[in-house]
Amino acid sequence: MRKLVMKMSLSLDGFVCDANGKNDWIFKTGDEESLAWSVEKSSDASLLIMGRKSFELMAPYWPTATGPFAAPMNQIPKAVFTRKGFKGIDAGTAQQTAAEASWTEAQVFDGDLAEEIIALKAGAGKPIVAFGGAEFMQSLIATGLIDEYHLAVHPVVLGLGLPIFTGCKIPFYLKLTEVKAFPGGVVALTYSS
Repeated sequence: MRKLVMKMSLSLDGFVCDANGKNDWIFKTGDEESLAWSVEKSSDASLLIMGRKSFELMAPYWPTATGPFAAPMNQIPKAVFTRKGFKGIDAGTAQQTAAEASWTEAQVFDGDLAEEIIALKAGAGKPIVAFGGAEFMQSLIATGLIDEYHLAVHPVVLGLGLPIFTGCKIPFYLKLTEVKAFPGGVVALTYSS
C-alpha cells in the first residue's frame, strides 16, 4: 500500500498564498538547503496528484523548465482531480517530448475523491505526493486519508490569505516525526497521522 503525502509551503500564520492568490514569498524566503529538501521530498514519489486549477497552471510551464524541480515534475506520472470537468492538455504536436507527455497523459479523476484516493493508495510502490492549491488540499485533508504532511513553514506573516487547515469537521491529531531548520529561516515539519 502506498502512502499519501501532502507537500505544502505555508506562511508563519498558516496561509498557502496571500489574499490575491500569490505565493512569490516562497521564493523570497527559501534558500539552497530548503530547496534541496523540497526537491528530495518531491522526487520520492510514484505519482504526483493535484487539483485541476494547479494542474492547468503547471502543465504549460514545467515541460520547458530547467532547475532542480524540473526532473521530478516532468518524469513522475501525474493525476489531476476535478469536480468541474477537465478537457485535458492539448498535445500540440505528434512529436511530444517525454516531459510534455508526462503532462498530456495525466490520469483524470472526476468521481468521489475519497474513493479514488483509496484505490490509488491500494497500489504498491513509492508514495503519492499531493501538490496543489488551497481548495484541493482542503478537500484532501477532509478525506482523512493523508498519511504524512510535509510542511515548509516560511518566515513570513501574510495577515490574510488562503489557509488549508480550515473547515475540518472534527479535530485530528498528528505526530511530529521530523523537524529541519534551514539557514534562510524556513522550517520543514513532517507529521504523520
